[in-house]
Amino acid sequence: MSDTIVATATPPGRGGIAIVRVSGPATVQIGRRLLGALPPPRVATSAQFRGGDGTAIDHGLALYFPAPHSYTGEHVLELHGHGGPVLVEALIRRLLELGARRAQPGEFTLRAYLNGKLDLAQAEAVADLIDAASDAAARAALRSLEGEFSSRVLALSQTLGELRVHVEAAIDFADEQIDVLSDRSLKARLEAARTQLEALRAASRQGRLLTEGMTVVIAGPPNAGKSSLLNRLAGHEAAIVTATPGTTRDLLRERILLDGMPLHVLDTAGLRSAGDAIEAEGIRRARAAMAGADRILFVIDAGADPQATGYLEERALLPPEVPVTVVFNKIDLVPRGIKLRMASTTASTIPVITPSTTASATAVSPAPAAAVIKLSALTGEGLGALVAHLTACMGFEPGGAGALSARARHVDALAQVAASLAAAARQLAGRNAPELVAEELKQAQQALGEIVGAESSDALLGRIFARFCIGK
Repeated sequence: MSDTIVATATPPGRGGIAIVRVSGPATVQIGRRLLGALPPPRVATSAQFRGGDGTAIDHGLALYFPAPHSYTGEHVLELHGHGGPVLVEALIRRLLELGARRAQPGEFTLRAYLNGKLDLAQAEAVADLIDAASDAAARAALRSLEGEFSSRVLALSQTLGELRVHVEAAIDFADEQIDVLSDRSLKARLEAARTQLEALRAASRQGRLLTEGMTVVIAGPPNAGKSSLLNRLAGHEAAIVTATPGTTRDLLRERILLDGMPLHVLDTAGLRSAGDAIEAEGIRRARAAMAGADRILFVIDAGADPQATGYLEERALLPPEVPVTVVFNKIDLVPRGIKLRMASTTASTIPVITPSTTASATAVSPAPAAAVIKLSALTGEGLGALVAHLTACMGFEPGGAGALSARARHVDALAQVAASLAAAARQLAGRNAPELVAEELKQAQQALGEIVGAESSDALLGRIFARFCIGK
């Protein structure tokens, strides 16, 4: 990091104020040439930003943060000027002339991480805080940025380290015939660590849902009301609705907040024998989208197909690993006395959720058999049951109390820790070689290290910081 970087720290476009940030070893020299004199540390100072010929580019405030007491840990200069795009670009060009280069996405925060100002989980929380789509998501990101997630990860890692010391002592002093694996206190401490881990996993799963949300694909035969359901969930006319089969030809995507959880909803082309090449491509895309979903909402026209034969005919073609909820739509049009149920020998094992059983929907969880919901996308009847069902399927708790901003890689790493600790417990129960127990504890510690950046590759850092905005 021998070079000095510059970027706008405020959003692009026209505004009242724009902030241009400079960080790196040449910041002091650049600041003196631009301003005439460097302002006192951490004091907002009125200054003129001058071009190479001495004429003023703009007039604003300058703030200087000497290393290491800055966001990046390097010398940092912030220039607060007027928010006109022409002025901002002129100021950046001048800073480039003075020896800086344009920053890459996330490079300021990357430098903060590399200089020990933030660990990797905190650095990711910076981006999550900026991108937060709800109050709950913002609170979770702030808790992680302040270090709560990292401190809990490090505390668990320390606990596992102490267990490793205990086990490896028996390996080092094998001649003394210490049977460490029969030590009840060791087993109790391992179980306590697993309990500690499960609490952390629960908080991180909630945080991941707040950050990344759930992807739901609406599928089914033509004219079942898929686009109407999308519009009802979105709260506006996101999709064209007509009585003509095949109206939806491509994927329609909407991002919706569901009790604070982001819900990514994809409306798809009706599943049937394609009438032309364009519709065939739409159906192919629909099947590809279903394969990558967290859940499929298979919509049935309840009046035309009260036994969901359309779903039963299609079931074998759906991705087997993706859970399905069958949605009986248009219940407002079903004649009195008609019963809505799937014509299947397993129908008795399928949970049915109706508008009158909204409260019980929270007990539903993903299962191989499809769940069933009855609603009307036209009137909104039963929509509350669907919302409760979707949040329950993902294990989401509205409000996100106690959640910590987390991403898929964090959740995956904690799952690896859980698997290693379970293996260690099995080795203890079987009183196998202590080397095997120690290795499982080591693997668990390494997975925890990946979360905070103690075990991070350059490729991982590149993927993480590429998602940041330029200037942060």
